[in-house]
Amino acid sequence: MVNHTRLDCVLGSAAVMRRAVAEATHHATFRSAFGAPLLEQPLMQNVLADLCVESEAATLVALRLARAFDPGAEPQFQRLATPVAKFWVCKRATPLVVEALECLGGNGYVEESPMPRLLRDSPLNAIWEEPGNVIALDVLRALAKDPAAFDAFLAEVELAAGLDERLDAFVSKIRDQVPGLAEEPASAQYAARGIAERLGIALQASLVVRHSPPAVAEAFLSTRVAGAAGGAFGTLPPGVDCAAIVERHRPTLAA
Repeated sequence: MVNHTRLDCVLGSAAVMRRAVAEATHHATFRSAFGAPLLEQPLMQNVLADLCVESEAATLVALRLARAFDPGAEPQFQRLATPVAKFWVCKRATPLVVEALECLGGNGYVEESPMPRLLRDSPLNAIWEEPGNVIALDVLRALAKDPAAFDAFLAEVELAAGLDERLDAFVSKIRDQVPGLAEEPASAQYAARGIAERLGIALQASLVVRHSPPAVAEAFLSTRVAGAAGGAFGTLPPGVDCAAIVERHRPTLAA
């Protein structure tokens, strides 16, 4: 039952992120500043594209995890992927919503906007069915007590093996790190959040490389995997096709 509710948390956070991105990209389409729509301003394109990439990666993980909950489908993958996704996707929801709200300026802060409600709701799933520390420790527990869970998780991630050198190197470091965790329990616990984060990014990267357009995959790999970005949203490196990424996520009006 707890695992199913954790899946709900992941799906809910992915949905909140998607709604926030939809509101931000829609606003940027029709709001003009400095003589042009916000959607056409290079810096705003960078921010919006970064938000879109984060939302898409969260959605892919949520849907992949949901498939593992089919009766008798993938219990070993589910055992590790559930706390990993619960930790990482739910942690990423609130900073994404904050940045999306800022895209609307003051209009995003007032209660007439849906953004304050999204912001208030966004931390809930990170707390529900155990907060971050407990979830990260559950990741360690799964790694220590159920080696088959890590094997199944790694098998899923390595479906993208050979498709990008940056991802291959990232996964190789994880593969080398995990076996040594049991040797120093205190050190492993101290690093539990970092371990859960890296597993989450690896799973997202594998799914994005396999299922998203090249522009989205390149943006994710260059920033989340290779680290060619800052800590804030909107620090995508040059060469990313921001316009294509935003257009993929921007709501379209019915005729």
